[in-house]
Amino acid sequence: MRHLRKLASVLLALVMAAALVTTAFADGETTYSITINSDAEGHTYEAYQIFTGDLHEGVLSNIVWGSSVSNADDLDDAAKVAEKLDTNYTGADKITADDLLKMITLGDPVADSGETSNPYVISGLAAGYYLVKDQDASLAGDNDAYTEYIIKVVADVTAAPKSSVPTVEKKVKDINNSTNDAMTDWQDSADHDIGDSVPFQLKATLAKNVSAYTTYKVVFHDTLSKGLTYNNDAKVYIDGEETDGFTVTSTVNDDGTTTLTVSCDDVKALGAGNSSVITVEYTATLNENAVLGSAGNPNEVYLEYSNNPYKSGEGSNETGETPEDVVIVFTYKTIINKVTKNPDYDPDASDSEEYIPLTGAEFTLEKYNKATDKWEAIAVVKNDEGTTFTFSGLDDGDYRLTETETPAGYNTIEDIYFTITAEHDVLSDNPALTSLSGNATTGEITFTSNTAEGSLSANVINNAGATLPETGGMGTTVFYVVGAALVVTAVVLLVTKKRMSGEQ
Repeated sequence: MRHLRKLASVLLALVMAAALVTTAFADGETTYSITINSDAEGHTYEAYQIFTGDLHEGVLSNIVWGSSVSNADDLDDAAKVAEKLDTNYTGADKITADDLLKMITLGDPVADSGETSNPYVISGLAAGYYLVKDQDASLAGDNDAYTEYIIKVVADVTAAPKSSVPTVEKKVKDINNSTNDAMTDWQDSADHDIGDSVPFQLKATLAKNVSAYTTYKVVFHDTLSKGLTYNNDAKVYIDGEETDGFTVTSTVNDDGTTTLTVSCDDVKALGAGNSSVITVEYTATLNENAVLGSAGNPNEVYLEYSNNPYKSGEGSNETGETPEDVVIVFTYKTIINKVTKNPDYDPDASDSEEYIPLTGAEFTLEKYNKATDKWEAIAVVKNDEGTTFTFSGLDDGDYRLTETETPAGYNTIEDIYFTITAEHDVLSDNPALTSLSGNATTGEITFTSNTAEGSLSANVINNAGATLPETGGMGTTVFYVVGAALVVTAVVLLVTKKRMSGEQ
């Protein structure tokens, strides 16, 4: 039994030893590997040998510059530099990995991971210190960042990329100015009247490792739909403090959209650091080109940012790009059809219309503004026949419809008061218009809603005025009879009066 236990212990030791065995060169030199566990696909990691030396029981001695340092002859003694780089070194002249990378000039990598998926493995590495980084230009334009860090390799190593990317979001503010005199908080959709000045916000949260870059470039690429006119009033803030260190340009494109670019080649020079928040705020006026209904007026932004710390000081900042973030501004229309009852209407005939168009009317539509306590007129578009009246570019709110000219022979309608109500996603990556309705508060009107078109349609019915009797009819005969009776009565009174006077 003892022999079996002893044999089992020996076998266990052999298994553990075998697990620690690493690949060897043909000449017997032991090599190691670096395994990188990343959240992203498509990387090609390279290993550059910065230091090498003699390895004994996990300790690297007799340190010299590695094969990937091309300016080794111009540098200080490698062992002294490595000592100052060591995490246990506490001297005032301690250097960081960033300091080291600014000191050396890289030659060729000694190995790379190849373009494989997770995990990424770089193998065949002799003992030493290695710079591990993404292959240059391999992530251009991606929403990803290059990584670079120094790894001490005296055994097989597992590491995670030391990289971080920023995020960006766009927001808009809303208001129902019939019931409120203050804007909402920042959200993902809004509805406004044509002519409104619409507030927008762009917000970028920078990478967690901005300090690893010599310079850090940030560019907001913002696109306004053709239904919005930029008001040239952008302001930029870094961590809540306004700055004038950004360049703001706007360009109206051939398709009527506007590109707003807000850029700075080095936000570190303006005081930005790890995870700093950069905010841009501006307004744009909703104009006559605004799209009505559920398609709305989408506006998107993406952020261009430095994503290669190793190249950031060379004047050719490599950059990545975030996905676009979208907000939508909605607006609506009301269509008033002027009609009257069809005198030939036959309820039993399927092709008979109960109401027919009526010309000769004019309408005024006004919206109540709480801030000014006034009713403000809305522009009208008539059709050629003058029977359909379209009021475009409306927000939710309270409205008054007045018939300012009435067709001859018809009674003027009483003013109609109604409310437009709309619902849209205010917190969504893809905001949508979910409902649109109109409801009368006074007067007779019924709206038909078309959310896709953003329209509320209604008939306004005029009734004919009261008709006086025609000349020669029964009505005039009555007047004649009454008149004759009055004359006879007057004669009788006059004769009676004279008799009474004679008797006296």
